Order: sequence, then C-alpha cells, then structure tokens
Amino acid sequence: MHLLVIPWDVNPEIFRIGSFAIRWYGVLFASSFLIGYFILLRIFKNENLPDALLDKLTVYMALGVIIGARLGHCLLYEPEYYLAKPLEILKVWKGGLASHGAAAGILIAIGIFAYKEKKGYFWTLDRVAIVVALAGFFIRMGNLMNSEIYGIETTLPWGFVFLRNGETAPKHPTQIYEGLTYLLIFFLLFWLYWRKKGEHTEGLLISLICILIFGSRFFIEFLKEDQVAKEAEMILNYGQKYSVPLFLLGCVGLAITLKINKRAEIKRTATSSKSR
Repeated sequence: MHLLVIPWDVNPEIFRIGSFAIRWYGVLFASSFLIGYFILLRIFKNENLPDALLDKLTVYMALGVIIGARLGHCLLYEPEYYLAKPLEILKVWKGGLASHGAAAGILIAIGIFAYKEKKGYFWTLDRVAIVVALAGFFIRMGNLMNSEIYGIETTLPWGFVFLRNGETAPKHPTQIYEGLTYLLIFFLLFWLYWRKKGEHTEGLLISLICILIFGSRFFIEFLKEDQVAKEAEMILNYGQKYSVPLFLLGCVGLAITLKINKRAEIKRTATSSKSR
C-alpha cells in the first residue's frame, strides 16, 4: 500500500430532500455560465455593446453546449446503444456529456447567432473562447466531485483512491490535470484580450483555444482509464481521435491569423513611412 495517497470519498450530492437532490456537478456547471456571463459583460461594456446582445448570446451558447455535448457523447462514444434507443438521448440526468460535442455545438450556435445579429463570426468566437476555457475548468471539477473520468493507476504521491467506485489503488486525478490546464488557458486568453483591449486580429483566441485545449487533452488522455469498452482495443481513444481535427483546425486558423496580422503590420509600416 502506498504511504502517500489521497482517499477520495466526496458525496456528489450537496444535499437531498426526498427524490430531489442538488449535485456538485450541476452547481459547478451552472457556475461556469454565471461567471462566464459576468466576464463577457465586462468585455461587452469595454466595447460599448448592449447587455441585451449578451443575453441573446448566452442563450445560444447554453443551447449549443448542452445539445452539442449530449449528442456528442451519444453519437461519438456509444452510437449503437443510443441509435437503438433514441429516447435515452433525452435522459441527460443519467450522465454523458462530451466536450468535443460541446465544441461543435458552440461553433454551430455562434454561427447562427452571428448571422441573425449581424456580428462577425470570428469576432464572436474569440470572446466566447475566453469563457469556454474557464467553463472547462468548472466541468472537470464537477467530474472530480462525481469521482468520474479519472486516470490509470499511479505510484505518484498525489494519486487519488476513488473509494466510491470501489477502487483500492491510487489513480491519476486527471480531472485536476485537465481542470488546471484549462484554468491556465483561460488566464492566458483573458490577458491577451485585455492587452490590446479586444483589438487583436480576429480568429486569434479561438485558434489558440483549439490548439491548447485539444492539444493538452490529447496527451492527458494517455493517463485516463477507458471511457467505453471499445477503447481497450484502440491505439488512440475516442477523446484523442476527436481532439486531432480540432487541434489541426486551430493550427490552420492561427497560421491564417498570423498571416493577416503580418500583412496589416506591413501596411501600417508603409503608411507610416509615407507620412514622414
């Protein structure tokens, strides 16, 4: 038995009254939207945009995240089961949300929002990207409180023994690894936005979040236990396979953004030289 391990036996329910229960995961998930709203409110005020526009954006984001994350889990991880029992897709309370599906849902929802509200697609995505990174932190902390999505066995001194799942050996707390990574990404994007007060090249922040979140996710997945039985036969699990295209999309976006920024810099230099 390891001398330095962390026994983890936290009740996922904060309290229960009869059949009604408030769970840590739900509170943390809701907190990600609430705190994200106030961060975006500050950004919108900086750009002299009405609160009503942010309210609409929040609704689109919520629908995109919830619908995308649920369909992502059902269709990407266990399609045979859910296609055979489609009504099970509606039972969100049973668990099963996928961050890759949430990413796709956000991209689609923001596209609809930008079209209807006549706002730039990448302008909107850049601002949403900041709070998405923070939401990732809260969601992974929710996974920790649920004692789910943890890692393989470890001999490291910070290994968690997830007692509620009947575990006796310490496992990598991959929820914490991911959560802290996403929190650092949030601070980076937040700093990049305020460094130029939002006057950065459009597409920069959303490209960075795709690279950083899904790049880190790819490597952390090597430490995770299989989420579904099929993954035991795979070289790369589902989380890694679905991270690759989003990572590459971010690389392409960043290359285009840097190219646009370089052209703008050359143009500014040329204009400055002419005015002398």
